[in-house]
Amino acid sequence: MSIVYPGKLSLFCFISPLFSLSFLLLRYILQLFLVQNLVLETIYLSIAYFILLNVILRIFLKDFLYEVGVRAVFLGCIFSTGLLIAFLAPGTYKVFGWYLCVLSFFHYSEFLAIAISNPETLSVKSYILNHSIDYQIAAIASWTEFFVERYFFPDLKVTWWVSGFGLMTCIAGEVLRKTAIIQARSGFTHIVQNKRKPDHKLVTTGVYAWSRHPSYVGWFYWAIATQVILVNPLCILAYTLASWKFFNDRIIIEELTLLSFFGEDYVEYQKKVPTGLPFIKGYLIDNYQDPD
Repeated sequence: MSIVYPGKLSLFCFISPLFSLSFLLLRYILQLFLVQNLVLETIYLSIAYFILLNVILRIFLKDFLYEVGVRAVFLGCIFSTGLLIAFLAPGTYKVFGWYLCVLSFFHYSEFLAIAISNPETLSVKSYILNHSIDYQIAAIASWTEFFVERYFFPDLKVTWWVSGFGLMTCIAGEVLRKTAIIQARSGFTHIVQNKRKPDHKLVTTGVYAWSRHPSYVGWFYWAIATQVILVNPLCILAYTLASWKFFNDRIIIEELTLLSFFGEDYVEYQKKVPTGLPFIKGYLIDNYQDPD
């Protein structure tokens, strides 16, 4: 399994903040006490490190490679900050650190998975950082709920078994989604295609043997589980409803395309394998006639 050069560059840039910020973690461990302003100090260090690496990348990289590197460094800094908060911050902040880790890793691993499976379509959009306005509003809403509830109901945010369950579900969702992306190879793109490529084949084995849309299944449960980590009861409900509607609409559109690509083969596949998402059947037709 090879990785194209932009993928290797992004991996180095994503990991690099871990080496620097690990010294901060080691310092606190050796001192055997927590600094009162740990969260703020961690944020300041991450910002400073991001600016420094941004300058270095600007000097040595140009155009596409710079855009790749700076995004990977940004996500790496967020991931490192999340680790420090999860391990060293006061109890009510810890789950927000876990959340930052899973959020940043999800976006970075989207790029890396495409770099491995379908490098011809690789672009800075593969990070899906600007997925949609709705996605950004949902993220802001979850942060707002967390900090408001942390202020008024701090005990709610230290329900460790709930957050732990959410973390494990996020990891499982990540593994499923990335497995599906890599297994589909050139058949997977972040944008629904309207033209079939010569190498585009219908994948029905592996994780596709039990779900027609395993990448969506992984993303669906990952999204909801991020709010379980934060113990955000309102956003758990809102994310569930919004994610269900998004994937229901998306799958209908995608299956119309797949039917035009694969015809009767996809009809037979639909009969044998469900979508994998609750109460979502996709676009089903009883008597499909191949347009050819």
